[in-house]
Amino acid sequence: MNGYKIGIDLGTKNTLVYINGRGIIFNEPSMVAFDRETNKMIAIGHKANDMLGKEHGKIKVTKPLEGGVIADLNATEVILESIFKKFKDTNVNLKHSTLLLCCPSKMTSSERKALEDLAHKLEIKDVLIEKEVKAGAIGSGIDIFMPKGIMIVDIGGGTTDIGVLSLGDVVVHDSIRIAGNYIDNEIIKYIKYKYGMEIGKQTAEKIKIGIGTLKNELAEDRTYTFSGKNSNTNLPGKMIIKQSEIRNILLKIFTKITNKILDVLRKLPPELAEDILEDGIIINGGGALIDGVIDYFENITNLKFRLSKNPLTSIAEGTKILLQNKGDYRTKPLK
Repeated sequence: MNGYKIGIDLGTKNTLVYINGRGIIFNEPSMVAFDRETNKMIAIGHKANDMLGKEHGKIKVTKPLEGGVIADLNATEVILESIFKKFKDTNVNLKHSTLLLCCPSKMTSSERKALEDLAHKLEIKDVLIEKEVKAGAIGSGIDIFMPKGIMIVDIGGGTTDIGVLSLGDVVVHDSIRIAGNYIDNEIIKYIKYKYGMEIGKQTAEKIKIGIGTLKNELAEDRTYTFSGKNSNTNLPGKMIIKQSEIRNILLKIFTKITNKILDVLRKLPPELAEDILEDGIIINGGGALIDGVIDYFENITNLKFRLSKNPLTSIAEGTKILLQNKGDYRTKPLK
């Protein structure tokens, strides 16, 4: 009986699933809604995300991952089971499938073991776990199998993962739990302190996407009108925030990310450092789409940076090659 080749980018923000012959068949928020009384799953993905912050006492909305690691193993299992049910058919058995899970570079051995055990519980025996930066570089269209240093910075939802690859594998890597969700939380804290308004994470993300920028000079200090709850009156209200305010929040956060990038660069062997100087650094993940991010990094580091061709899906797409050769650095990617 034939099996699937399944690649999963189990991200803090979104979960993406690649299936051989079908491409990416799932790309939705990593979110699960449960009935509190029965503990049964009500919704996953977009439907569960729409419930966040609006649920009542009978519904619980859970994020399986926080900061790039599994925070709720049961919710992780539920979301994977639900995804698998979408593509199961009578001719395919998961027992004969190969599953590749991508994880942050700093994931501990116990956390990796938890992922393997979860896959086995879902009756998948052949399980591979790879670093996100490796899959992300491949999905960005880079030939990591060359004898050449390639550096990638993946600014995801829970972590910013940084790695240098050569000859098909990771040479130097590090990560920091400062990324998309951290930015949202900092916006929430700032608005509560400055304006006395309480907002949810979805509103914070809309503000980040709407007026987030790292540009030094703004042609126009744009504004964003948001709704929330007044901390003093506990009543709904509206407020306006300026783009320059969000930029100041982002600059402080990206200073920490930049310092981590510089730490990785300092660990490089001289030959790989020369390659990075010549070819530049790839920016991947949702954070790569923040306005002005390339110019910001280049001004701070005096190095070249470039945007991944698939910043939101490259990790899932990179699993295709890793599944074909099971991560063997001696095997060239298939055309």
